[in-house]
Amino acid sequence: MLQLLTSPRTARTLRGLAGTLADAVRSVIAPAALVADQAATVEPVEAPDPADLYTEADMPPVADIEAAAAKYAAAADQARAADRVKRAAKKTIGRVPAGLYGGWLISRKASSRMTVDLEAVRATYARLGLGELPMKSSAPSLVVTRAELGAPADDTAVLAAA
Repeated sequence: MLQLLTSPRTARTLRGLAGTLADAVRSVIAPAALVADQAATVEPVEAPDPADLYTEADMPPVADIEAAAAKYAAAADQARAADRVKRAAKKTIGRVPAGLYGGWLISRKASSRMTVDLEAVRATYARLGLGELPMKSSAPSLVVTRAELGAPADDTAVLAAA
């Protein structure tokens, strides 16, 4: 029994389970704690149009806009499908040790990307009496949805008339 508990394979399995459990806890608790105060006060709002819109003179034909919207929607669907496939594959290959597997070399590379430790910044703000942590909204998301045929939205009617 002692030999089973001290084997390298068991140790790797236990480390993997501990890491998975820690990731699960962080994904549920940490993000919720970071925005708990703001979640009650922030409601989804319609974002304003960006400043660099087409002028009436530069406006492309409605057919071009329709074609671009269709391409955008199709590409977004493909990207979401690809992300799902990638996540499913990563569940398997993310847990294997680095090495050559058939024709595939699996390795890991340290990331140079840094993120702000919001908990440390909040603690520093509190310690120095600086009040609430300043926050800003992220860029608005572009949403493209297929309109009901035969019932154009007000904006579609305006674009068609232009």
